[in-house]
Amino acid sequence: MELPEMESMATAIGVSVPVLRFLLCFVATIPVSFFHRFVPSSTGRHLYAAVMGGVLSYLSFGFSSNLHFLGPMLLGYASMVIYRPYCGIITFFIAFGYLIGCHVYYMSGDAWKEGGIDATGALMVVTLKIISSAINYQDGLLKEEDLREAQKKNRLLKLPSLLEYFGYCLCCGSHFAGPVYEMKDYLDWTERNGIWKSSEKGHPSPLGATLRSLLQAAICMGLYLYLVPFYPLSRFSDPLYQEWGFFKRLSYQYMACFTARWKYYFIWSISESAVIISGLGFSGWTDSSPPKPRWDRAKNVDVLGVELAKSSVQLPLVWNIQVSTWLRHYVYERLVQKGKKAGFFQLLATQTISAVWHGLYPGYIIFFVQSALMIAGSRVIYRWQQATKGTLFEKILTLISFAYTLLILNYSAVGFMVLSLHETLTSYGSVYYIGTVIPIVLILLGKVIKPARPARSKARKEE
Repeated sequence: MELPEMESMATAIGVSVPVLRFLLCFVATIPVSFFHRFVPSSTGRHLYAAVMGGVLSYLSFGFSSNLHFLGPMLLGYASMVIYRPYCGIITFFIAFGYLIGCHVYYMSGDAWKEGGIDATGALMVVTLKIISSAINYQDGLLKEEDLREAQKKNRLLKLPSLLEYFGYCLCCGSHFAGPVYEMKDYLDWTERNGIWKSSEKGHPSPLGATLRSLLQAAICMGLYLYLVPFYPLSRFSDPLYQEWGFFKRLSYQYMACFTARWKYYFIWSISESAVIISGLGFSGWTDSSPPKPRWDRAKNVDVLGVELAKSSVQLPLVWNIQVSTWLRHYVYERLVQKGKKAGFFQLLATQTISAVWHGLYPGYIIFFVQSALMIAGSRVIYRWQQATKGTLFEKILTLISFAYTLLILNYSAVGFMVLSLHETLTSYGSVYYIGTVIPIVLILLGKVIKPARPARSKARKEE
């Protein structure tokens, strides 16, 4: 597919031919997902989802990509068939082990910097789907009263067929960049059950929601292409950067990471459009009169929610939303012993898993450790806010929390962008590790300055 037209097109927009090929296939997931609506039977829809996902993978990354997906998919399915009581744990280690092996072999971060691309990014999404399927099938053996609400909703009581499983993992190319969704939802959507069952409300049209996502994608890409020449990541290794003063270096960190985020907003807006237009993005009706359809199952980012976050704790709820939800349900909550509260260990373990999932570059590891510190520091500010409700000091703390989130997020994100240990530490050191020192100081202050708990009402005390 290396046509002369593709080379000239790639040169015109400033990307390599492999990246252009991926982008064309990625955008093609929208019409492919649209035509899924018209496949006549549930078996046909499963087959269409699996085949089209495989075809798009082949066109994007070559034949080897499907072999990379097939290996962990079959091993995960085999564990579900052979040893259901522990299939979730077994699959977790198999799938993550294979993904780590691919991260080591391909070192995709270096390839991406040089204009290359491979199937590792798509394998990351497939890995989460494989693991959640096995864990939910394992949960199907447990008593309902022992399960959390998410476990009750997502557990699988019977083994999906191999065709259903393949359709879920590769569905119409949704594995390219997510979003991650549950096997139970995929089955209900494909078989027209649950909220997708025919009712007096009819089937909602996805057209308006799809167009909104596409418009958002266009705006995000336009902003990214406009800003990136002014704030390239390569500037961090430029001697000129080191000649700047402290505040100029700090402001450049903010603008460079602000610019880079618009690329992710574009990617997620396109993937959201594809899932919405297929119908899978439908998540029910509002309680308003008349009721309106909701299309947030595929929502992976809230742009304003990220850029205007008042607290670091809010960030997992608005950035890479579906992966954050996956980490909460399949890592964070499952590390908490029954009857106990989650603490810093669960937070750090979850962030470490997230780092390894992204890749083994030092920048990823450092970023997610930084994220754990950032959130822990933000929780200290939140506790102080709760103790000063209704006072001027609460408003001051709200402003401090906003500034803290803005500063620490963009400082930390440099590591996620530059990846190498040397560049990460150099960029952090250029601003005197301010984004590491402040969260640690806040955590320590939180041990010393413990706000009084809000007084309970008399009626509450008597209960």
